[in-house]
Amino acid sequence: MAKPRIDYKAKATRRRNRFSYTVGIIGLLLITFSYYFYQIFFTPNIETKGKRTYVLIPRGADWKTALNRIDTSGVVVDKMSLHFVGRMMSYDKPGAVKPGNYELKDGLTNRQLINILKSGSQSPLQLTFNTVRLRQDLVDRLAAQVDVKPRTLDSLLRSPSYTRSLGFDTTSVLTMFIPNTYELYWNTSAENLMQRMKKEYEKFWTPARDAKREKLGLTRAEVSTLASIVEAEQQQHADERPRVAGVYLNRLKRNMKLQADPTVVYANGDFGIKRVLNVHLTKDSPYNTYKYAGLPPGPINLPSIASIDAVLNPESHDYLYFCAKEDFSGYHAFARNEQEHLVNARRYQAALSRAGIMK
Repeated sequence: MAKPRIDYKAKATRRRNRFSYTVGIIGLLLITFSYYFYQIFFTPNIETKGKRTYVLIPRGADWKTALNRIDTSGVVVDKMSLHFVGRMMSYDKPGAVKPGNYELKDGLTNRQLINILKSGSQSPLQLTFNTVRLRQDLVDRLAAQVDVKPRTLDSLLRSPSYTRSLGFDTTSVLTMFIPNTYELYWNTSAENLMQRMKKEYEKFWTPARDAKREKLGLTRAEVSTLASIVEAEQQQHADERPRVAGVYLNRLKRNMKLQADPTVVYANGDFGIKRVLNVHLTKDSPYNTYKYAGLPPGPINLPSIASIDAVLNPESHDYLYFCAKEDFSGYHAFARNEQEHLVNARRYQAALSRAGIMK
């Protein structure tokens, strides 16, 4: 029986077809994966919708903690690809995670973002502090925004030698902090923070401001201390602060006690007091301006720039007294003598009683 004839030509054709098919599949897979890799590395993966977004990577964080913090910001389009690229770019290796404050800018690709994180290219943060009364309030406010230990910062503020090196004592050093918004990096040290505040303080006290305070016969610290009282007296309406400042300056010129209620509240350490009573006036404290003449040793809050400028640009008048208006508008009734003042005060006291405010 004759053997079947093998069609070698057809067999070779089939082999070529299988090879071509296999090569085609591999090529297609390579193209697909190449496109995928290109996409996850070079396609924008941060979408902020115009809102400035920051993420804080704390000290000691590992790469997963860092990327999870970025995930929770709500601006990552594809979280899985971000983590994948992080591994591919060795962000999971020891020492790759740099703590700091980073801006998640619109349009960043995974590759760009991981490079920023690995290089530690931080974005400055906006440091703010206002409505601060006590040293501890200031320490807590600053430590909550930058990477400084409260204990370290507090020790600098309490150090006579350190505060002296800045030109202050441990009480007046609080006047160095001018409430504003400052750009600085999250990992700024406590000493660098103090030096920065000193620099900003010197910039604030321009020759024009210094000339005005010299005309008033006040030091910079005294201006800030008086401004803190003015601000505490008039928190609602900045337009009245120059008039309030004028009253206290008139009293200082006449060697009269300031008799400022906010200093009594500060001296008693009870900031919930709404109505200053005789029992509060007996508090023996250098901050009690009913008991001691002149300005208190230091500020009773960190006054705003508006209040400092109100002291430097006081309204010229002959008022010596004022008290809150009985309509609770936040404005004050001013008087030139004690008799006029007593009439205004009785009206206000009666309004407090009617409102049930006893203390």
